[in-house]
Amino acid sequence: MTHQPLLAHRDLDAALAYRRGVPISVRQFLADALALAAALPDTDHIINACADRYRFAVALAACLISGRVSLLPPSHIARTLEQLRDFADDALVLADTEHRDLRQPVLAFPELPPAAFRPAVEVTEIPTIPAEQLAAWVFTSGSTGAPQPHRKHWGPLRRNVANEARALGFAPEQPVTLVGTVPPQHMYGFESTVLLAWLSGGNFETARPFYPADIATTLAACPARNMLVTTPFHLEKILDAGAELTRAGSLLCATAPLSQALALRAEAASGAPLFEIYGSTETGQLATRRTSRELAWTLFPDVRLEARDGQTWAQGGHVEVAVPLGDIIEQIDEHRFELKGRQTDLINIAGKRTSLGWLNRQLLSIPGVRDGCFHLPEASDPAPSVVRLAAFVVAPGQSAKQLLAALRERIDPVFLPRPLILLDALPRNPVGKLLKAECEALFRQHARDTDQRHGRFE
Repeated sequence: MTHQPLLAHRDLDAALAYRRGVPISVRQFLADALALAAALPDTDHIINACADRYRFAVALAACLISGRVSLLPPSHIARTLEQLRDFADDALVLADTEHRDLRQPVLAFPELPPAAFRPAVEVTEIPTIPAEQLAAWVFTSGSTGAPQPHRKHWGPLRRNVANEARALGFAPEQPVTLVGTVPPQHMYGFESTVLLAWLSGGNFETARPFYPADIATTLAACPARNMLVTTPFHLEKILDAGAELTRAGSLLCATAPLSQALALRAEAASGAPLFEIYGSTETGQLATRRTSRELAWTLFPDVRLEARDGQTWAQGGHVEVAVPLGDIIEQIDEHRFELKGRQTDLINIAGKRTSLGWLNRQLLSIPGVRDGCFHLPEASDPAPSVVRLAAFVVAPGQSAKQLLAALRERIDPVFLPRPLILLDALPRNPVGKLLKAECEALFRQHARDTDQRHGRFE
């Protein structure tokens, strides 16, 4: 059985994390993880619902060291956490915030000593973990349905993130501080704000700043060599707010397509390079690109794409089993490819074809539109005679009539939304995604409200 180090750090007194500018050493981190591992109840599965990135990392390390398996919830709402308990009935929820609405016991994360204190547990070396050990079950966000579990073993996880570190130019001799706006339970946040620090010899900021001013303040308190790990949706909001990004050493984006225009804008505002990650919960990270310079993606070493049954499959490298991708991919050569849209985005109305992604870009290009998306409502009839789209739009001061007029100049009339629903905000999750179920619920609520206004009742 092959064992591989938990961390790539060579100095136990080097910083692994920063909390409001105060470093937390590798030695302290490992002592905290060993103490937690000894204190955990006798169970094989831990639902890691810690919101603080350091506590999440300590809990993850404690589980790895003690041979337990972490379950990473796509959200912290009670229903989701209870679904994970159904998945593994011995699982306990470990949390650092209250969950009063949860119908199952919650293990409160224990109080840790301040970073300035000497660890109570003596640490003299980096623990090693069997490469074959099941490290975690990571769950999809459920953007197109119910969250689905995917197993992650330590060896492939480590190989994946080591390839990311190389692609981004990270090295233990020049540690990078990661500042993440994404939660550590999401596959992107898991890989790129926690494991990337562990396996590149770097460190991370414990907080998850959300507001643009907080992000600027957090970056200013970090060492100069740092990276802001965020999403295209959040990045655009940060830029729109005029937040100071010149203290960012580099930027990283994932979870949704990033336009080249937004990448150029971000690099101009920050004076730093922006990189993009392509991957999924099922596969982990597969490729990177410098979006301001090229549209093509470069695959990680040993990862291969294969056309099969009208889809593109990913296999090889760290990908544990061949996985069909949900995107339409055009391969340039064996190492590079371009994305042409999502398989599930394709729609055909009255013989005319387009994609929801393209329609969304047209909607968001209208001046004054702050957020918006098209939605294909679920049909009660399996073969409806008429297919109609809906759209949700956040555009203060504009009417539906004005927005429809602007859309007519951009898209074919058969794709005009009926209805176009004005909202104060869209229900995006912590990584900026819109869940299909949430959109369908919004659409159905609008239909009920319309029926009531017109006196139509069941």
